[in-house]
Amino acid sequence: MIKGSEKRTADYPIDDLFLSRWSPRAMTGEVIAEEDLLTLFEAARWAPSSYNNQPWRFLYARRDTEHWQTFFDLMVEFNQSWAKNAAVLVVFISRTHFQFNGEPSVTHSFDTGAAWENLALQGWRKGFVVHGMQGFDYEAARSALSIPKEFAVEAMAAIGLPADPATLPPELREKEAPSERRKLEESICEGPFCF
Repeated sequence: MIKGSEKRTADYPIDDLFLSRWSPRAMTGEVIAEEDLLTLFEAARWAPSSYNNQPWRFLYARRDTEHWQTFFDLMVEFNQSWAKNAAVLVVFISRTHFQFNGEPSVTHSFDTGAAWENLALQGWRKGFVVHGMQGFDYEAARSALSIPKEFAVEAMAAIGLPADPATLPPELREKEAPSERRKLEESICEGPFCF
């Protein structure tokens, strides 16, 4: 699997992990050991959150299990075209209110995003493809997965072992490379909004 750091250059010194990690789509369809999968969820568990509320929850389906088709059917056709070779599909949800007092949690999505990144980085460290997506039916996910109303459906991810990009549909092969980022000064302002 290509390392992003082979094609990307940071403008300021950062750990190679941040440059190397990217979101390939080519996967073999091979099973991932449960212990390896649980290691990814364990990394996510240690993400920071407001009041240590830990609003994230992860619903998942492993390939060749009774739940796989339910999760697979949630995705748009485009994502199905490559995620069909994933070992695991994950739906990320977040509790919208604090458990300790029932008040709304403004940062539930933000905190769940931190857990997602921990999972993605741990997956990269283990040599897995971890590709997040929004291309799925959120309402169908709520219904099919019995997600209570106090949880927001956030995103989905496919996890698997890397494969040769030639296994992808032709229109995706050329996109199977680490993407660039805009310049840092286009994302930050010291003081008020300046974009």
